Amino acid sequence: MTSTPESRTLHLNAFLMPIGHHEAAWRLPESDPNANLDIGHYISLAQTAERGKFDSVFLADSPVLMGVPERRPSGKLEPTIILTAIGAATSKIGLIATASTSYNEPYNLARRFASLDIVSGGRAGWNIVTTAGDDAARNFGLDGVPAHKTRYQRAAEFVEVSTKLWDSWEDDAIVADKDSAVHSDSAKVHRFDHEGEFFKVAGPLNVPRSPQGYPLLVQAGSSENGKDFAALYSEAIFTAQPTFEEGKAFYDDVKDRVAKVGRNPDQVLILPGIVPVIGDTEEHARELDAELARLISPEYARAQLAERFGLAPEELDLDRELPEDLPSEDEIEGAKSRYTLIVQLARRENLTVRELIARLGGGRGHRTFAGTAEQVADTIEHWFRSGAADGFNIMPAVLPSGLELFVDRVVPILQERGLFRTDYTETTLRGHYGLPRPDNQFVVDANIRVTASAT
Repeated sequence: MTSTPESRTLHLNAFLMPIGHHEAAWRLPESDPNANLDIGHYISLAQTAERGKFDSVFLADSPVLMGVPERRPSGKLEPTIILTAIGAATSKIGLIATASTSYNEPYNLARRFASLDIVSGGRAGWNIVTTAGDDAARNFGLDGVPAHKTRYQRAAEFVEVSTKLWDSWEDDAIVADKDSAVHSDSAKVHRFDHEGEFFKVAGPLNVPRSPQGYPLLVQAGSSENGKDFAALYSEAIFTAQPTFEEGKAFYDDVKDRVAKVGRNPDQVLILPGIVPVIGDTEEHARELDAELARLISPEYARAQLAERFGLAPEELDLDRELPEDLPSEDEIEGAKSRYTLIVQLARRENLTVRELIARLGGGRGHRTFAGTAEQVADTIEHWFRSGAADGFNIMPAVLPSGLELFVDRVVPILQERGLFRTDYTETTLRGHYGLPRPDNQFVVDANIRVTASAT
């Protein structure tokens, strides 16, 4: 059944970066440059998001040192550790962590996320990434990043093995009968002996089935391989679409792919990122945005951009547009969709490298918006009611102030318009997103066999 516009309500996720999404946020007088290592800081941010009735908080991650430590805070705590601490200090908000299928093994990762789901009472989500970049590959004994298609093939098998592990205990396997000296029904704990192209896993998992059945499956790739993967496995998609037209096209494309593989499009939620810079007036918001842009180190930013394009920094003139002979998307093995988004943005608006750096400083290609709380709410409502989004991945340029402003000024407007909840009605992350608890595949298979034998 397809939801009607009147019955739909927004979903909001808080994408937490240590000091904010703007590259120069750490240089503001009010910013704590060591917040990236302060667990109390993360807990406070999550409590603010929960006060705003957000569906979830989300932590990005990569198994590599990002950027140049000289230029910005680069140390990162492991996200499931952070979310475990957050889970103990909150009661309702969902907890989504990024983990790579390229540089993990299904058993360990499935155990980690099942544990997070249990200790949080059913609030865990996994953002599935394949991880681009040779730097990450070299941390795991490889000379370079595997081919884009190969990474997604591994990811597909990784998810399939993970769901088998999460389903390896039936919901009622634990009986804890002291009189009969039976703790668990071994017939309901399944070994499955998976043997595929990338993994050989016997099972079962050493953690029982968690409150949600298994964590919410989230994905953030927008390449062709990424969209095909999302259609098959994802339940929520974080995406970067800087214009309404691009957002609408992506939304329609992915929903169509979901339907074609036999899944319900209403059960795959699309949440574009938005970087709001909120001011008392539009002019005030633009001044705040300009102040952040002035704090960007252009030479450092140029080096980062050149690395994405496979160029030497001196090949990018700060006061000229991008070179005409950039590599095509087919020649790029890492982060294909983000590469294409950046090039299209620069070409469409005839931006110089310096102007492009300023545009990317806050959102790295996500939609950035400087305006009043009312204008931010208008933008969100337009995308939502016009079928370009099921909600938004809120990416404050500066933290904690940007999240506090959004919660205190934008959320009440969305609530007054009937677009967003005024209180939680569910206790699990799947419940917040209106998604069903998945059936256990081993129970379903057993029922099918029993029905077939009876006929």
